[in-house]
Amino acid sequence: MRVRVKLLLLPVHHLLLFSISLCFFYVVGAGGYEPVGYGYGVEWAAVGASGRSLTAMLRLIRESSVYGPDIPRLSLTVSLEKNDRLRIRITDAHSPRWEIPQDILPRPANTTSSSHRSRRERHRVPPLHHPSSSQTVVSNPNSDLIFTLHNTTPFGFSVTRRSSGDVLFNTYSEPSLPTSFLVFKDQFIQLSSTLPEGRSNLYGLGEHTKSRFRLQEDKKLTLWNADIASASFNLDLNLYGSHPFYMDVRSPAKGSSARAGTAHGVLLLNSNGMDIDYSGDRITYKVIGGIIDLYIFAGPTPEMVVQQYTELIGRPAPMPYWSFGFHQCRYGYHDVYELEAVVAGYAKANIPLDVMWTDIDYMDAYKDFTLDPVNFPLRKMRHFVRNLHRNGQRSVVILDPGISINETYGTFIRGMQADIFIKREGAPYRGVVWPGPVYFPDFVNPAAADFWIDEILRFRDLLHIDGLWIDMNEISNFITSPPLPYSTLDDPPYKINNSGSQRPINAKTVPATAIHFRNITEYNAHNLYGYLEARATNAALVKTTRQRPFVLSRSTFVGSGKYTAHWTGDNAATWADLAHSIPTILDFGLFGIPMVGADICGFGGNTTEDLCRRWIQLGAFYPFSRDHSDKQSRHQELYLWESVAASARKVLGLRYRMLPYLYTLMYEAHTIGVPIARPLFFSFPEDTNTYTIDNQFLLGRGVMVSPVLYEGAAIVNAYFPGGNWFDLFNYTSNPISGVGAVVLPALPDRPYVHLREGNILAMQGEALTTQAARRTPFELLVALDKNGGNSTGQVFLDNGVRVEMAGRRGTWSLVKFYGQLVQNSKVIIWSQVINREFALREGWIISKVTVLGLEKGKMVKGHTIHIMPGRRAHHLGVMTSRPSGGPFTMVEISDLRQLIGEDFVLELNLA
Repeated sequence: MRVRVKLLLLPVHHLLLFSISLCFFYVVGAGGYEPVGYGYGVEWAAVGASGRSLTAMLRLIRESSVYGPDIPRLSLTVSLEKNDRLRIRITDAHSPRWEIPQDILPRPANTTSSSHRSRRERHRVPPLHHPSSSQTVVSNPNSDLIFTLHNTTPFGFSVTRRSSGDVLFNTYSEPSLPTSFLVFKDQFIQLSSTLPEGRSNLYGLGEHTKSRFRLQEDKKLTLWNADIASASFNLDLNLYGSHPFYMDVRSPAKGSSARAGTAHGVLLLNSNGMDIDYSGDRITYKVIGGIIDLYIFAGPTPEMVVQQYTELIGRPAPMPYWSFGFHQCRYGYHDVYELEAVVAGYAKANIPLDVMWTDIDYMDAYKDFTLDPVNFPLRKMRHFVRNLHRNGQRSVVILDPGISINETYGTFIRGMQADIFIKREGAPYRGVVWPGPVYFPDFVNPAAADFWIDEILRFRDLLHIDGLWIDMNEISNFITSPPLPYSTLDDPPYKINNSGSQRPINAKTVPATAIHFRNITEYNAHNLYGYLEARATNAALVKTTRQRPFVLSRSTFVGSGKYTAHWTGDNAATWADLAHSIPTILDFGLFGIPMVGADICGFGGNTTEDLCRRWIQLGAFYPFSRDHSDKQSRHQELYLWESVAASARKVLGLRYRMLPYLYTLMYEAHTIGVPIARPLFFSFPEDTNTYTIDNQFLLGRGVMVSPVLYEGAAIVNAYFPGGNWFDLFNYTSNPISGVGAVVLPALPDRPYVHLREGNILAMQGEALTTQAARRTPFELLVALDKNGGNSTGQVFLDNGVRVEMAGRRGTWSLVKFYGQLVQNSKVIIWSQVINREFALREGWIISKVTVLGLEKGKMVKGHTIHIMPGRRAHHLGVMTSRPSGGPFTMVEISDLRQLIGEDFVLELNLA
C-alpha cells in the first residue's frame, strides 16, 4: 500500500503552532482514514471579577468531514455555582442548540453563567485575557475545586482538588490519539478525560445490567432508552433509562496527600443518545447531539457526592409507608378470582402482603383506563379493592403510554380533541403495542399532562386504586418505522452501539423525526419520555388521591427520582440475575432513585424452589420488594413451596420489624439525597477492600446484608469492615469482629443481616401488613461502640401517606437516639424529640430496650429512667441480662411504657 504522510501546520493567528512533538499525521491509504477531528484552540478568555466564572471563545484548528462538518467557533462558560459544584458548558458560539429546558428539568439558577447575558455581550471579545498566558484559572479560597483552562494546541481544561492537587477531570489531548480531542459537530460531540490508572474507581453510568458494581475496563456503555430485557444474557446493553453520571472513588496516591476514599461526581447533562468508552485510564463521551453541559461535584465523601448531585437534579420523592411492605404481581393472572385467591394464599401461609398488583390482564383489549368486562368486571374489582383496603392492603395497576386508536374509546376521543399526541409529518405518529395501533401522548406538552391527570381521575372515580405502574415508556414500539429520506435524524452519521450491535435508533421505538410540543424532535427528547410521564403521573395521583403518590416507572432519566420508584425490568429466573440485581440497585441509589428493586424469583423463565428461596432472602431487603413473573413462566407466589414460605416468614418478619428504619432512610433520602441501599464504601471509604464488593450491601449506615447468591452454595464469602457486627436474626449469636474476609456457613432459611456497633435501631413488631405493624410498640436495639464513642440512630414518624414529608409542624416527629458507655461504670441511652406533638398524639410507646456489646463480666446493678425535664419514670420495666456470643453480655429491659414522643434518659449502672 502506498501511503502519503502530511505534516499539519496551522496558520491561525491566535494559536500556537504544533511543535514536532505535538504533531499528528493525516494518513490516506487504500481504505482511507481521517481523524474524526483536530480539536480547538483558545481565541480569547476572560475571568469574571469574582474569580468564580470564566468565558472563552474557542476556534476550530482544522476541519474534518467525518460525521459531518465541525462547528467552527464554540463558546465555553465555566461557573463555580457553589463551592462544591462546578459547571462547564460548551456550545455553538453563534447558533442555539438543543439542551434540556429548565421547565422540563429544573436546576438551580446560574447567575454567573453567560447564558444570562445578552447575545451581544456574550460574543464580543473582552479587552483582557487574550491567550498569551498558558493557563487561566477559576477558583475560590472556600472551594476545593480549581478549574484551569490550558492554552495548548489543541486546548484543554482540567479540574483539580485544591486540598490535594488530585486531578479530577482532565481533557489533555494526546497527539497520537485523535479520540482524545474535543470534537463538536451538529450530530457528533466528543469529550475525553484522562483518569489516574490504578487509582480511579468508577460507579454509575446506567442503565445497564452489569456483572460488577465497579465499572470494568474496556467497556462501551451506551445510553439510549430501549425496551431490552434486563436479564443477564444482555449484560452491558443499553436498557430502559439513561443516567450519564458517575462517581469516582479514589485509591490513595503514593507521595501525595490524596487520601483513600476521596470521591467526586461527574454529570454530563445531555438527553441525546451517546456511547461512553471507558478504558481504565480514560473516559470518552461520544454524543449524537445537544451540548456539553458538565457538572463536577466535589464530595469529598461518597455520601456528600450524592447529596450534591441530588441537590442539583432534585431530591428523591418520599414514598408512602405502605410501599415498604411486600408486593405481589404476575403478568397472566386470569381474572379477579385469581387475584383474590393469591391474597388468600398469602394470608393462609401467614406471609406478609401489603400490595396486590395487576398487570395489563385487567384491561379491556389492553386499553388504558378500562376493565375487562368478563374477567375483571367493575363490580367485582370494586369489591376486591374494598376488601384489600379493609385488610390494610393496597392495589396498584399498570398503565402503558400507547392509546388505542379506536373511535369508540373515550380516552382516544378526548386525546384527539386535546391534540396531545406525538406527531410525524404533521399527523399523530402511529405505533403498535399491546392494543394494536396506538398514538402516544406527548408529555412535553402541558396539555398532555392535563389530559393524563383527567384520565386518571376518571379511572379512580371507577376504581380506587392506590398507586400506578407505568411501563413500556422508553417508548417501546412493536414496529420500526422507516427513516425519512430528507433527514439525518432517523439515521445519524455516528452509530451509537444501540443494543450492542449499532441497531438503528429508530428500531422498536418512536422514530427520531417525530415531533413534540414546541417543535422538539424525538431525536433530542427520546430519553426524557419516561421521566416526563412519571412527572405527569405523580401529579395526577397527588390531585386525585390527595395523598402521597406511589409511581413505579420502567424508564428513567436524570431527576426521575423526584417522581417515581423504579424496578430493574424484565430480568430472568437465573442465579446470575439474582447476583446481578445488587449492582443495579446500588447504581440507582447513586442516580437519586433510592426506591428500587428487582423482580423477586425472576420475571422470565421458570424459577426453582431453591432459587426462589434464596431470592426472597435477598429481595426482602431490597428497598422495593416485589415478586413478579411472566405469564409464560410457572407461578412463583411465595407460599407455593414450604421451604420458600418458611424463609419468607422469617426474612419478611425482620423486614417488617425494620419498617421504621427503612422509612427513616426514605426520610433521609428525601431530605438530603442519600441512598437507602448503599455500597460498603459509603460507610467505610478509607477501606479500599470495599471498592470491589458487590455481593453485599448496606441498608443505611450500619445494617449489612450478606446473601447467598450461588446455586448449591455451602458457604458465604463476606467482608466485614472494622468493628463488632451483631446478627439481627439472633442477638445472642457470636458477633463478628475485626476487619477482613470471613467465610460463613450458608444457612438454609435466611441471609446474614448484621448491625454494626455504634448504631441504634428503632424497630416495631412483626405483622402481615404495614398498617398492623405500625400499631405495635417500639423496641430500641442499641449496639454499643467498643471504643466508648456515641451510638446513634433516629426514627422519623408521620402518618405515612401525607403528601409532604416533614412539612407542616404537628404532622411529624423526628426522634434522635444516643447511647454511650461512660467510664466503664454506666451505660446512658437518651433521646431528643423534634416536633413531639405528633408522636405524643399517636401514643406510640417504647416497650423494650436491648443493649448489645457490653463486655462479659459487667453486671448491671440497676437502672433508672428520667423523663425530661427532670421527671422520674414510675414504670421501669423488667431488666434481664444474659450472655450473648463471644465476649459480650446482652441486657434487655422489657415491659416498658415509655412514650416515644418524650425526651428520656435511661441509665444502666454497672458493677
